[in-house]
Amino acid sequence: MLALLNSEAAHRGVESCVLTFEPHPRDYFAGALHKPELAPARIGTLRDKLTELRRCGVQQTVVLPFDAKLAAQSPEAFIQDVLIQGLGARYVLVGDDFRFGRQRAGDYAMLDAAGQAKGFDVARMNSYEVHGLRVSSSAVRQALAAGDMEAAARLLGRPYTISGHVVHGRKLGRELGFRTLNMRFSHWKPAASGIFAVSVQGLTDRPLPGVANLGVRPSLDPDDVNGGRVLLETHCLDWPEHLGADDAYGKIVHVELLHKLHDELKYPSLDALKEGIARDCIQARQHFETRRNPPLGIDNTQAPG
Repeated sequence: MLALLNSEAAHRGVESCVLTFEPHPRDYFAGALHKPELAPARIGTLRDKLTELRRCGVQQTVVLPFDAKLAAQSPEAFIQDVLIQGLGARYVLVGDDFRFGRQRAGDYAMLDAAGQAKGFDVARMNSYEVHGLRVSSSAVRQALAAGDMEAAARLLGRPYTISGHVVHGRKLGRELGFRTLNMRFSHWKPAASGIFAVSVQGLTDRPLPGVANLGVRPSLDPDDVNGGRVLLETHCLDWPEHLGADDAYGKIVHVELLHKLHDELKYPSLDALKEGIARDCIQARQHFETRRNPPLGIDNTQAPG
């Protein structure tokens, strides 16, 4: 879809542009109705969305705050105020299930008719399938919720990744002998959670294998320095020698969640937590060793032909 958008923009001599909303409209309505269960699990951060759009060649991204005013805007007003006056749209590309405006009253037919009347082209992209499964945010959420990181990667076309600044935490990892890179996940309901074998990018010129915990750390006091917020805590299995104890703070790192080891566990003591982390590290190393040396019969590229 983005490739088509970039091609049409180049053909018309204009910049390609993606319009997105923050927060997610369903997040807004969940808050407005005081029904947090209606909020969707968050697949990625706004930073990751913008980074991926740039990687795909999109030249401009407009982030429109989704609030009460926008939620009440009619489809006709959205077309006039946002698409025509705000963006000066000459070509609008939407998905096959696109709806917009108050109570989702606007659809592709309305948008196409407005384009013919107002002088901009409208196109609709049909669904894309991978192995017979429609690629959608819902399918990605389902794969992440099930801990099937391989399926999520197939749907995304890349490993599921979370990025952000490394921040200071309680520094408990140092006391336990497992230094961690801490990133706060701003949304309270991430699409994935648990313990993962991961690949860390941004610390050195090569990816580093690691093990990470994405969640609320049930073994610790919810009133600690992180206030019970969702954290991504990543331990590099082999810490780079040239990085001192504090050299990672402030860096932007990208953590690829490659394989889920298990759900978060509540340990009865710090000693039990330390033992659990050690077991996780062993499992992560075994995962990476298996990736480097797959069992016979699994890697078809190595099977005799």
